[in-house]
Amino acid sequence: MSIATLVLGESGSGKSTSLRNLDPEKTGIIQCINKPLPFKSSGWKVGLNVARTNDPVKILDILRAHNKDIIVIDDFQSVLVDEFMRRATQRGYDKFTDIGKIAWDTFNLAGALAEHRRVYILTHSHTDDNGGIHVKTVGKMVDQVITPEGYFTIVLRAVVNNGNYLFSTQTNEQDCCKSPMGMFSETLVDNDLKAIDDAICAYYGINNIHTIKEKIA
Repeated sequence: MSIATLVLGESGSGKSTSLRNLDPEKTGIIQCINKPLPFKSSGWKVGLNVARTNDPVKILDILRAHNKDIIVIDDFQSVLVDEFMRRATQRGYDKFTDIGKIAWDTFNLAGALAEHRRVYILTHSHTDDNGGIHVKTVGKMVDQVITPEGYFTIVLRAVVNNGNYLFSTQTNEQDCCKSPMGMFSETLVDNDLKAIDDAICAYYGINNIHTIKEKIA
């Protein structure tokens, strides 16, 4: 069972920038929007450790076939939006159910890979009329079909506080943030996905699992 983590936040809150310290040798990125990474690095190459697609079937295929320890999907919400726009002229509710199934398939597979694998799904947030902050989808019908946050033990939210780009690790009673007890010592931590991954590996003993399997092999 792999460890899937959901990272949500508004545009410009530092979600993609949090990838900056991840090791390109150990990480694969699935970019759902064709755009440059927001930091300088010579280690990321399209076709090598960066795939660009918003096709949900291809994303699932990449998750199954990838040999990297870490997979990042950035930005998953665009997959739902693009599917909605492709079918914008279709009447009825079937397309919303189908879009909900895209999310369901992706979230389930993200947590069903080899036990040393980590999958980070970056997506946008939405603030409802009551001030609650949730994953942004494509409408109430999809929200009724699936509750994205419920598929993850770890949900982080990218926030900007006095010019500092951070991840919130626990709920403020208005958002859906959560993490296992004792995984993080602070409610707000630096938006460094490498540090997040290190904390997850230490908490679950993932590096030990991987080392033992390599020795056996």
